[in-house]
Amino acid sequence: MGCDMRFHHCAALALALLGSVSSFPREGRAEPLVTQGIGLASCEKLGADLKPEDGLNHLPNALLFYWVQGYLSAANIYLLNEYTSHVDLNHVDSGKILEMISAFCKANPDKKPISAIDKFIREAKKVDVKESDVFDPWEH
Repeated sequence: MGCDMRFHHCAALALALLGSVSSFPREGRAEPLVTQGIGLASCEKLGADLKPEDGLNHLPNALLFYWVQGYLSAANIYLLNEYTSHVDLNHVDSGKILEMISAFCKANPDKKPISAIDKFIREAKKVDVKESDVFDPWEH
């Protein structure tokens, strides 16, 4: 399989994954959407595609882990401003996160990966900071 063929295969897989996530029904929503992305896919769908042993070389793993990094960063802004603490992202290991979500999805096919990440955030050891070190990214 040549380099071009492999690229086309990966690109097709990425488009298929993104398409499946973005094809959630939108009609009938009473409220605006706050969170979106692969972390809201059903565990039944996503769980079968995850291969934690392949690390970030496996496209579904990479898409999920990078989504988790963004979600954790957003959660940290909230934690800093509400509790003057945050999750140290230096200790967020892709292998552990992928393994955790894969196990969660196998045990809970009716749920979504975001539930595992929310639990991770609640249970993670937090780093406390001084209130004077907290920032408001939207402060004018």
